Amino acid sequence: MALLLAFAAAPAARAELRVEPGEGSAPGDRFTRALVDEVLGRLPPSWRQQERTLWLDWRDDLPDGVHGRIRGRRIGLSRALLPAEPAAEPAAEAVPEAAVAALVHELAHAWDREHGLSRDPRLLDLAGWQVRPLLPGRSRGNPFGARSPDRYELASPAEFVAVNLEHFLLDPAYACRRPALHAFFAEHFGGAPARAACADALPWVDAGALSDGDAAPLLELDPARVYAVDYLLAGDGEALMSRWGHSMLRLVVCAPGRAPGPDCRLDLEHHRVLSFRAFVDDLQLSSWRGLTGGYPSRLFVLPLQQVVDEYTRVEMRPLDSIPLALSRADVQALLQRAARVHWSYDGRYRFVGNNCAVETWKLLHDGVPRAASARLDSITPKGLLRRLRRAGLVDDAQVPADPSEALRLGYRFEPWSAHYQALYDTARAAIGSGPADVESWLRMPPSARAPALERVDMRATAALLLLEEAALRREEQQARDVLKRALFRQELWGVPAADVADAGTAEMGEPGLADLLAGALREGGVFASPAELLSLPGYGLPQAAEREQARARAGERAARLHALDGRLQAAAREWLPPARRLALEQAEANIAALGRRLRELHDAAGGLALPITPEDPGPAL
Repeated sequence: MALLLAFAAAPAARAELRVEPGEGSAPGDRFTRALVDEVLGRLPPSWRQQERTLWLDWRDDLPDGVHGRIRGRRIGLSRALLPAEPAAEPAAEAVPEAAVAALVHELAHAWDREHGLSRDPRLLDLAGWQVRPLLPGRSRGNPFGARSPDRYELASPAEFVAVNLEHFLLDPAYACRRPALHAFFAEHFGGAPARAACADALPWVDAGALSDGDAAPLLELDPARVYAVDYLLAGDGEALMSRWGHSMLRLVVCAPGRAPGPDCRLDLEHHRVLSFRAFVDDLQLSSWRGLTGGYPSRLFVLPLQQVVDEYTRVEMRPLDSIPLALSRADVQALLQRAARVHWSYDGRYRFVGNNCAVETWKLLHDGVPRAASARLDSITPKGLLRRLRRAGLVDDAQVPADPSEALRLGYRFEPWSAHYQALYDTARAAIGSGPADVESWLRMPPSARAPALERVDMRATAALLLLEEAALRREEQQARDVLKRALFRQELWGVPAADVADAGTAEMGEPGLADLLAGALREGGVFASPAELLSLPGYGLPQAAEREQARARAGERAARLHALDGRLQAAAREWLPPARRLALEQAEANIAALGRRLRELHDAAGGLALPITPEDPGPAL
């Protein structure tokens, strides 16, 4: 608590750090002295107690927009900061905040040159000059440009220190907006100025609101409710960008009212996943752009159930949830860092140098101080897991040795391929023919599957209904890919893309496909760039008024996106190749036919319970 005590203001005359009026001082030096007394009184004792004298000059030759400059022991401030007229009484001399901030900024440069704050590895981690995985040293640029108090801080680590020390000393809300940096400066100086009361919860824009119309678009999560953090590893996929798996972090969040403990692992509906993804905002999927950094890399916050469904049911990939060995302080620091990344980071996705594994490694490196000292740098998800284990940052002892118990407790999520195969075996026995494996069955044209659907019993019908729903999801995924690639080629089967914007459903007074797609990307883009939701002045983590604005605007965007969804699907279907459109329609017809037959068989059996539940989530969930 001693670090958080307010600085005791000391008269300038007693301070060992002296700032004396120099050339071009204000008349009678009254304003200069008032400014110096004001600033020195705000400095921490450890800063004031140094044997040093600096000289303050007032200059009119500084570049436009530059308020100050320091050369050696001489500080030059712009004359534009001087009051138009001196105060009638010396005691009434007013000191504008702009002049105070300018002098603090230049004094910060002087302190930094002597104490090397801008060269401190921990400060560089927090500031955004991140370590690189393949080359020694750090990135030249700083990608944390959103929600910045002054973009001049991104010019260099030295300017970052100066700008942030201004806010550390002069803004009581700095501790709430940039808590990790505030804690760093407080430890460095041995104390901190008076601070505002901060909310316990950290704000996140929940991308789950895109798929769930009832979900709250702004999630406010108290770190005290996060019982544990797991390394969430998706198995290898078929696409080029997913052949080495995908790395994420799972937040094991306790249900409201539950004390943090192992039982929180059962509160699956409250768990969230932090996942770095390439935000594709131009309707194309280009391997070359993924290799060269053509896509933004953003930190998404997703419900666990959505992630499990995406990987296990659609992509047929397993998920392993491996607990990380983190203390409560580690979890707090990691979440603060993740929140800063979520609101401020605008990275570039690179398949080799800045992929999901690299981004997850950097989040752990920058968020957890003891992880920064471990050699965790890896460019593959499985390689990162190996290094986490080697560094002692994985708690494998928590994972049950019994595979079925690991599934039950959510440490492992199996792909639905085995479940689908079991369903298919049931259906095939009733059909009496068909390929041996479910993959071959699902790849058959929907019209080729249709004849077999009308001649099976209730149990087989229920199994086929689940399989047809899986087949429809695949058809929809393939249709989306076809449309994206067609628009990328600037044509849709002989129709220029420019005409699509005017055609589509234009005869009904509706916008065309390209317009609808652009609208969907525009509305959904804020879930990848949360800072775009805010127009109120502010920086860092949003505070009360900004959170209300973010909540309202995210809700509006999600509602508009849901409204666009049906129109987009209708317009997109009109521009599919005939064979692809027919496959979609036949898959839907198969599902409708199976639903009717299941109800008929159910009624004929006297209303007995169905042997298979169509929405059975499987043993893991």
